[in-house]
Amino acid sequence: MSDAIGQPVFAVEKFYVVDASLEIPHAPQIFLERETPQLQVELSNQHNQLENGLYHTTVKVTVTAKLKDKVMFLVEATQGGVFRIENLPQEDMDIVLNVTCPNMLFPYLREVISDLVVRAGFPPVILNPVNFEALYQQRNNANNIDQADSAQITQ
Repeated sequence: MSDAIGQPVFAVEKFYVVDASLEIPHAPQIFLERETPQLQVELSNQHNQLENGLYHTTVKVTVTAKLKDKVMFLVEATQGGVFRIENLPQEDMDIVLNVTCPNMLFPYLREVISDLVVRAGFPPVILNPVNFEALYQQRNNANNIDQADSAQITQ
């Protein structure tokens, strides 16, 4: 057992659907439309520490399908996961919580979105894969620019 002391630990404790909703504001008339809707997809992820060694990460997707100015449907779901992460260097934690954990959650979230849309009577919406590492880098670059701008303003 003493060999395990200090060894990095990464384990999935639980995956679950935090929240899911579907709106079809113009039903049943919207089902008579034959045009292909325009899809707008919004994505976000968050994380927080639950207790020592346990972290909660969520990925949220909102898909809005529109025909001209009418909303055909709006589907939103949040997939959550509880992860045990121990003995990981602090500089690696941000990447694990913003890249590794969301990468594990996203396939389940894709399934939830597709299932809700199909159950609503529409063709499935299959979300494209997401590069969480690229999103993480973009956020970091934007934050660095914002911090540099703030530093210039306060000087």
